[in-house]
Amino acid sequence: MTSSIAAPMTQYWRSHPTFFTGTVLVIAIFSSAFIDYFAGSTIAVLLILQLAVVAVALQCNANFAYFAAVFEATSFNFLFTTPRYSLQMFNLEDILNLTVFLLVALTTSKLAELYRRQQAALEQAQLRNSILLSVSHDLRTPLSTIIGTLTTLKEYMPKLSASQKTELIDSAAAESHRLHQYIENLLQATKLQHGALKFSLSEDAMMNVLHQAIGRFPAAQPRIVIDSEAELPPLMISSSLIEQAIFNVLDNALRYSPLDKPVTVKAYQQGDMLRLDIQDEGVGIAAAEAQAIFELFYRQHPSTDGGAGLGLAVAKGIITAHGGQISAEPVAKGSLICIALPIKKGEQ
Repeated sequence: MTSSIAAPMTQYWRSHPTFFTGTVLVIAIFSSAFIDYFAGSTIAVLLILQLAVVAVALQCNANFAYFAAVFEATSFNFLFTTPRYSLQMFNLEDILNLTVFLLVALTTSKLAELYRRQQAALEQAQLRNSILLSVSHDLRTPLSTIIGTLTTLKEYMPKLSASQKTELIDSAAAESHRLHQYIENLLQATKLQHGALKFSLSEDAMMNVLHQAIGRFPAAQPRIVIDSEAELPPLMISSSLIEQAIFNVLDNALRYSPLDKPVTVKAYQQGDMLRLDIQDEGVGIAAAEAQAIFELFYRQHPSTDGGAGLGLAVAKGIITAHGGQISAEPVAKGSLICIALPIKKGEQ
């Protein structure tokens, strides 16, 4: 549970480096003032300020760390050296301490930048390995089915009845669609991981996009029940990407719920957000997995399901890129995935 809470917090701080840097600097200055007032220890003050630089260097880019180092060096001179509240400095020990502080702070920033680059390279290597493993595993089944079906159709064409031919062709077509869906999700996942997902926004109605997504499930359309408010405001979205996100969530709901049970899609406005609640009547999602199901290549039932662990991760990436949220909410029966998109006009 601790890691599931820490991960979103880390992501939030990384997406708001200015706020994070300001918060850390304020805390460091007040902590240093407290220590200086009650203990009068210059070394302790410098260590607190140094710790703040390290925190900024590890969380933000080098420019924020350099700014933090210079700001805190100036603050140390102004607040904690004689004469107080002046940028003058006459004490040789204070001058040496401040010089060492700056050298250590700048060195730490450089080392932290190198560490982040190595971590990014490691993550990219792990992603490539995961993609290779996923491709080798998840492409094999649909390709084998397609090859086997078409081979059977070719060799036994004269001996097959019309219904058997239709069944084989439908099977090959279904596997082809499955393969196309997997490749599309893999492409979007790779773009999201590399920060290369670019799109433009245009005004569209959510119900149009929803019906487009549902139309991609011709056999399962009777199972999908829509409960929508009479009038919903239009959104500024990339319709094709939002359709892909909704399709992935619906595909997951249909996959993990009984064939005779409906999947309900509730569309409504809540404040300045337009929400889609997609609920099935399947086995449900354990509370411990509520965050993990949106991670890349994560599978709830790796030994039994045929999923690639891409759909919900891609859906989250697309929804987040639109300034929205997606989450798994606890319900008494089945699973409930909630999508919220901002109702606003603007340009990407």
